[in-house]
Amino acid sequence: MNHQGMDHSKMMQPTAANPYGPAEMDMHQKMMAAKGADAGETWIRKMIEHHRGAVAMSQIALRSSQNAEVRGEAQKAITSQNREIATLNAMLRKMGKPAQ
Repeated sequence: MNHQGMDHSKMMQPTAANPYGPAEMDMHQKMMAAKGADAGETWIRKMIEHHRGAVAMSQIALRSSQNAEVRGEAQKAITSQNREIATLNAMLRKMGKPAQ
């Protein structure tokens, strides 16, 4: 099936039940664009964008969900994902590369 020329913009419009579309699209675009000088650096840069996407979606969950358990897990995810981003940026610096 050829999807070229199809308008996918409405598919990613946030709704009350699924407010994550724009954050998901942003994460995927940034992951696709992330590149490095070798496979290791590229992986690190793609994973940083992946973790940033998780932070963005968790922030949406904090704002949008009324469920205390979901909100608690979202807050934990923000903390752990930010820690992973810091670790990956430290790896880049150790490799002599600019952090992201």
